[in-house]
Amino acid sequence: MTFLLSIDAGTSGVRAALFDECGAFVPGAQTRNHRAFTTVSDFAELNADQIVAEVITTIDELLANFTGQIDLIAISAFWHSLLGMDADGLPTTPLLTWADTRAARYANKLRENFDEHETHARTGCRFHSSYWPAKLQWLEHEQHEKFLKTRCWLGFAEYLCLRLFGDVATSVSMASATGMFNQREADWDWEFARRLGISPDTLLEIKSQLNARLTGSFASRWPALAQARLVTIVGDGAANNIGAGCSTKDRIALMIGTSGAMRVAFVGEPPVELAPALWSYRIDQQRVVVGGALSDGGGLLQWMSESLNLDRDTLQSEVSALEPDAHGLTVLPFWSGERSTGWSSDARGGILGLRQDTTPVEIVRATLEAIAYRFALIARALDRIAPNAAIVASGNALRSSPAWLQIIADVLGRPLLLGGSAEASIRGAALLALEAVGKIGTIEEDSIAIEQVFEPDLTRHARYQQGLARQEELYDRSRNRTQ
Repeated sequence: MTFLLSIDAGTSGVRAALFDECGAFVPGAQTRNHRAFTTVSDFAELNADQIVAEVITTIDELLANFTGQIDLIAISAFWHSLLGMDADGLPTTPLLTWADTRAARYANKLRENFDEHETHARTGCRFHSSYWPAKLQWLEHEQHEKFLKTRCWLGFAEYLCLRLFGDVATSVSMASATGMFNQREADWDWEFARRLGISPDTLLEIKSQLNARLTGSFASRWPALAQARLVTIVGDGAANNIGAGCSTKDRIALMIGTSGAMRVAFVGEPPVELAPALWSYRIDQQRVVVGGALSDGGGLLQWMSESLNLDRDTLQSEVSALEPDAHGLTVLPFWSGERSTGWSSDARGGILGLRQDTTPVEIVRATLEAIAYRFALIARALDRIAPNAAIVASGNALRSSPAWLQIIADVLGRPLLLGGSAEASIRGAALLALEAVGKIGTIEEDSIAIEQVFEPDLTRHARYQQGLARQEELYDRSRNRTQ
């Protein structure tokens, strides 16, 4: 029996699990170290060495009682992070994540100096503070000494591999979500990098296949992994789709954790025409993932619950008891800036329509509906790529909130399927690795069990269309004032 170690390094913590050669979890061989955040801005900057230490501790805990031999390793890691490294392999910058919006001004400058429509079609990314181009411009102008000391730009996944495996190459999946990757050529967008003033020798080699082994010290620390080889490094969003059984155009994954996303994955080339609301990355050389992302999701719900001093145990029943869009509120859910659909890094949240008799629960209900409206706009854009696809929901924020699942189904006017693995990202990375070594068939053959279907109420759907129209009107007015 072949065993595989799958590691998921996320912004909210580190998970690790063992899988057998058929892609099933090994019973009892799962562990997680959670990293507590109050707001999304709390992880705008992270300490890369601290997260590496968390990964090491998580593997220690997982292997403490395992006596077998592990042959394969797969890694899922958060997309879009940026770290500078000097000639000695030491960080020159903190680890900057998608939540760091300090580069917003430079994203706007990119729009002045480049054709955003053409760049979006080529790289799959809009000009936004979450991506490398704006961050690199910010570092060059605002952190110039650190910029000059940097000899290599990489993300956390690459830094982790350097520390564990001594290998500094990157994967197609990780490079594809930087905003500096040519999606059609599956390589760095070298001309764009040159025009940005980024030296080619500061960008890592992109490898389509990996075969790294642990350094001697870690092979000694973990005898079970002494012969194991790293097979896959994949972005967490792509891994989440695969682990949720959404690897073809007939299923769209809707995920809400701290943030939120809707994505469709498929074998083939990136779309010729990409809607402005969407991004397009690669899972590997053969597969593409297209979707939209929200900066505010479960993190905003947590912030509201704590700020309004609400009892989380009773909140769900109180929210469910309210009628849809009956609170008189219109919410712009941009506490952490905006990605899809308008990609405004400096967008701000807002609540319009507050009265003296407005209750905290009404504010929460209006916010849940507001986030669902943003998903409805992403769904419209994805319909051009994956028409009539089923929508599969996952993510811890949704699993604990049946009321929110029903709101989303009613807003979309489509059934919402709750299913898949609660740890979809870690499972998706494992399946990709097992496919790569021929232990399983294609991931497109994978299936998931549907736990529950939330059917839409079309009367509520009609009411929500009015709420969505109000939000769009307020959104347009706020954008016009800031432009």
